Formats: sequence, structure tokens, C-alpha cells
Amino acid sequence: MDKNNLEYIVFGGGCFWCVESCFNMLKGVHEAVSGYSGGTVENPTYEAVCTGETGHAEVVQIAYDPKIISYEQLMEVFFFLHDPTQLNRQGNDIGTQYRSVIFYNDETEKKKAEDAVKKSEASGKWAGKYVTEITKLEKFWPAETYHQGYYSANPNTPYCSAVVGPKIQKFRKYFGEKGWLEE
Repeated sequence: MDKNNLEYIVFGGGCFWCVESCFNMLKGVHEAVSGYSGGTVENPTYEAVCTGETGHAEVVQIAYDPKIISYEQLMEVFFFLHDPTQLNRQGNDIGTQYRSVIFYNDETEKKKAEDAVKKSEASGKWAGKYVTEITKLEKFWPAETYHQGYYSANPNTPYCSAVVGPKIQKFRKYFGEKGWLEE
């Protein structure tokens, strides 16, 4: 993979442990990094973000090669991994830090994000109106080191085995059949 031609996208779809794990399995993704964005606090910490008072969402920054995987394919994965009709929550994870959000860098990306939301909403995969925010990226803050690759390092913790593991199995089956996963 040519690291000089990588593009970046940042979005949030609930707990970043699952989102990061899944995107790191895709062909064309160089790296998925858990972090925070969208808030007003400089250098946010997990503990602060969990209070819901920082304005930050748990997000993942994806570094990808657009010659291998497209923005549209990444959006398909994004909408597969979370329910974009749930306002400020995903399952039992409740709060603005778990909101559905796509951060864009420029007007071209904003238009692509708007188109992706419309296309996914029109597909009928999720019943209801999408609440996914489309917001200008101001700053991405990487999460603490222990959050990077969290599921891989901790698959047997109660949250990972009950929530993240089943979602990853469903992801592997669906996108494995499409041939999108690294061997």
C-alpha cells in the first residue's frame, strides 16, 4: 500500500472499540485509530468524554488507499456497523459521545457524506429517519494507547464478548463474502 496516497476519514458510530476493529480488517485500510472529535475540550481523555460534557464523540480515524477501497465502500461499512436512526446512543451505550457522526475535511467530502446518508437511508436497511450528523472536522484527538486495538487485546472482557464480538462475527461474515477483508 502506497502510504503517500492515503486519504483520511473520521466518523463515529457508537463505541470505538468495535468500529476500529472492523475497519482494521478491510483491504485498503492502512490503519484505523480510536479517538475523539467534535467537542470543545483540548486533549480530551476517555474519562472526560464519558461524562458527555466535552462535546466529543468516540470516533475512528481511517487512513485508507482510495485505489483499493472507495469512500463509498467505507460508508457502506459505517452504516452496517451501527444504527444511524438512534439519537445519541448505540444499544446500551447512551450519550452524545456515542452519536452517529461523519466528519468532513472539505466541501467535496461533505457532499459525498450527504450522498452516502441519502443512499443508505433510501435503502431501507434501517427503519426510521437517520440522525447522523455531518460536521466539519476541526481536530482529531487519538484516544489513549490502551484503547488502540482494544478488542484484539481484550476479547474476553464482558462488554467485548457480549457486544463487540457478535458484531465483529456478523461483519466478518457479510464483508468476507464480499471479498473486502484482508486474508
